[in-house]
Amino acid sequence: MKYGYARVSTVQQDLEAQFQALKNEGCECIYSEKFTGTKADRPKFKEVLSKLKDGDTLVVTKLDRFARSTIDAINTVKELFEKGVKVHVLNMGLVEDTPTGRLILTIMSGFAEFERDMIVERTQEGKAIAKQREDFREGRPNKFTKKQISHALQLLKTHSYKEVEEMTKISKSTLIRFKKKLHTTE
Repeated sequence: MKYGYARVSTVQQDLEAQFQALKNEGCECIYSEKFTGTKADRPKFKEVLSKLKDGDTLVVTKLDRFARSTIDAINTVKELFEKGVKVHVLNMGLVEDTPTGRLILTIMSGFAEFERDMIVERTQEGKAIAKQREDFREGRPNKFTKKQISHALQLLKTHSYKEVEEMTKISKSTLIRFKKKLHTTE
């Protein structure tokens, strides 16, 4: 049986392209999750690994979807080979349990780990540069301006949270949070 595994790192990312590629490859059962690849404890990945048995094939779109590091990739593939499971990485091909297959896996895993490390390094460099600016603020930008929040808080004096939420599109939880901030600064 062909099992597919799809993973994206954040909730905002979309799994659809991976799903389509795995379906096109003939995967009968596809496991997916939105979970960072830096963590070893990926529930759906563990689940698919527990289902695999002799003669099955695990299909992933890219090597970095299934392994955190070169060592992790080599160890996972080795365990799968020992169970009699084939590994097919769509952008690489079928990983064979031969000296050449293991060499290619090691090299490609090294490149995947290198690419991930470079992304982390560039992100850290960008943050360090951004932190030098006076107006730097970590995190997501505010969805509403101070003026909008102030207006909504004024409306709360004569309207319910639900009414204010309908008028301003500012959620009750956001209004409560800003109301608490206002009272702690007074």
